[in-house]
Formats: sequence, structure tokens, C-alpha cells
Amino acid sequence: MARSAEAQALIDYLKKSILPKNAPDITEDTPLVSSGMLDSFALIEILMTVEKVTKRRISPGKVGAKDMDTVAQMLATAERVGIPR
Repeated sequence: MARSAEAQALIDYLKKSILPKNAPDITEDTPLVSSGMLDSFALIEILMTVEKVTKRRISPGKVGAKDMDTVAQMLATAERVGIPR
């Protein structure tokens, strides 16, 4: 299945800027928070990138760690609670 441009941009960002160099390859459905690959300190930075990629303003108060567990959930959360810019 082909990845959306938004999903690919988030995956590329995570691999380049957040995940350790020896991290396994990730997909849209790879658990990131629940597996321990991401910690809560990285989530605000990632949320800002989700906003940039989706061109939506997302209130941090409306997003929990469960909303950020996978790239697919990040994009779904942006769609659900984000306000188009």
C-alpha cells in the first residue's frame, strides 16, 4: 500500500531527527509510544511537525500520548482536532 505524502514526511522526520540511528524501520502503523521508541519529551516537537506537515493547528490540550502512538494515529488526530491554516 502506498504511503501518503504526509505519512512519508512524518516517517522521514522521525527517522532523521527523533529515533536513534539503529532503530528498526517504521511504517504508518508501527507503535512508537507504547513500544517505548518515543518518550513523552519528544511528543511536543513531533506535534509541531505534524502541524507543519498537515497544515493544521492542533491544540496540545486535545492530544494525548495514545493519539501519537503511530504515524497513522498522528494524522487521524490532526484530521479530527486540527484547525486548517
